[in-house]
Amino acid sequence: MKASDLLVQALEAEGVRWIFGVPGEENLDLLESLRESSIQLVVTRHEQAAGFMAATVGRLTGHAGVCLSTLGPGATNLATAAAYAQLGGMPMVMLTGQKPIKHSKQGLFQIIDVVETMGPLTKYATQIVGADTIPARLREAFRLAEDERPGAAHLELPEDVAREESAAPLLPVARARRPVAEAKAVARALELLRAAKRPLLVLGSGANRKLTNRMLTRFVEQTGIYFVTTQMGKGVVDERHERYLGNAALSDKDYVHCALDRADLIVNVGHDVVEKPPFFMEHGGRQVIHVNFSRAQVDSVYFPQHEVVGDIAHTIWQLCEALDEEPPTWEPEPFARIKADLDAQLREGAADERFPILPPTLVAQLRDALPSDAILALDNGMYKLWFARNYRAHQPNTVLLDNALATMGAGLPSAMAAKLVHPERPVLAVCGDGGFMMNSQELETATRLGLDLVVLILNDSGYGMIKWKQASMGLPDYGLDYTNPDFVRYAESYGAQGHRVEATDQLVPTLERALDAGGVHLIDVPVDYSDNLRALKTALEERACSI
Repeated sequence: MKASDLLVQALEAEGVRWIFGVPGEENLDLLESLRESSIQLVVTRHEQAAGFMAATVGRLTGHAGVCLSTLGPGATNLATAAAYAQLGGMPMVMLTGQKPIKHSKQGLFQIIDVVETMGPLTKYATQIVGADTIPARLREAFRLAEDERPGAAHLELPEDVAREESAAPLLPVARARRPVAEAKAVARALELLRAAKRPLLVLGSGANRKLTNRMLTRFVEQTGIYFVTTQMGKGVVDERHERYLGNAALSDKDYVHCALDRADLIVNVGHDVVEKPPFFMEHGGRQVIHVNFSRAQVDSVYFPQHEVVGDIAHTIWQLCEALDEEPPTWEPEPFARIKADLDAQLREGAADERFPILPPTLVAQLRDALPSDAILALDNGMYKLWFARNYRAHQPNTVLLDNALATMGAGLPSAMAAKLVHPERPVLAVCGDGGFMMNSQELETATRLGLDLVVLILNDSGYGMIKWKQASMGLPDYGLDYTNPDFVRYAESYGAQGHRVEATDQLVPTLERALDAGGVHLIDVPVDYSDNLRALKTALEERACSI
């Protein structure tokens, strides 16, 4: 069997449904092997977008998404996507081509050491040096990419190796169960919970895994504990819940931080140091229990006094079972008042009719218009803070945002991948004009695939988040403005439908028509960020933290 055929059979055994990428000369044998396989090759217009799509498949399914590039510039174009998957905890496997390694007549043309380049950006990077090693190398790449903490893996397939013959058998795809927490660690966590008066649950990105939603929802409802989320922990528990105290979208001094200041015990579930910490620990301060698949990565502001290491869902189940027998007695009143103030503040500005549209109005209108299972794929920009803070996620992985690498350009590719994984659900990409233009060429890919997808462009003709930071530092407005194409005509040039909102009350009707019509739709929405400094003023200046 030809090595490229063996590789494709191994990919099929892993359950791979799509490979995203831009092939080159060095991939032609692999391309031919894919042609007769069960795997759909999705040709993108840039390798970076292919990597974002593969990472999103991994995020939504728990199984590694796969992307493909040629050598040299094709492989380096995957570097940002590799970092996106690695920092974001998204399982992904990258396949790159290479010139023949046993004989070559092209000198160093296009040749760089891709494996060495990918090493710092991945959990595993290696060159396949012989056809017989393919089953083991590919199985190891998928195992490491999918194991906690998930991330990126890279395999380089040289052109001459792809043509070799091999009789090597495939290795079985084994799925190991995660270890469970040690009983004494759980018992100590129970002691701390029973001794606490005002415990608070913090849900981070590591909690956004399968099965944890059900266990954490039970824990909240059974005990009445209040909870907050990090940006990448959004939706782990339904944020309509009466015990939800908000999202740590801002760095400090918001309602979330008021609640954290009043807690005497923080149960930190799924903490990941890649996100900005929602709280800072101090020596002699409140107790922190670290609940995660792996031990805490300690730094100067995070050194938990107790750790419960093991499968998160099983850990929470053990806590529920024990607390059901002996319910704790807590003092929730400070949190109840903070929640009342938070809910009142979030309602302010939600019905503002000014145009260009204001972010609180935008978020409120989209939340009212979209069903609970709709998926929002956010690019990176000022609006990400508004959606993290104001948009209530009803289900896990219905708000796809990146607060790890926080790269621009991922919103549209991520939404496309989400639609492939969940074709029955409404999917909306929310992009700033800056981030959208970084991978806007993928509109052609979306129309070619026949996706039903809506892309909402928040148009302020500038890099809004940096302008906000610039203004908050008291610096003059400089260097962050640009001009845009006519987005309606731009969309139409790709075969998509273009729409422009010209009044705030047009947003929801336009969105609903686009969702109902099917196909790819782009909606250009002028947005006004000039109110950011006032509207995102700290909670310390308002009600909650004065309690």
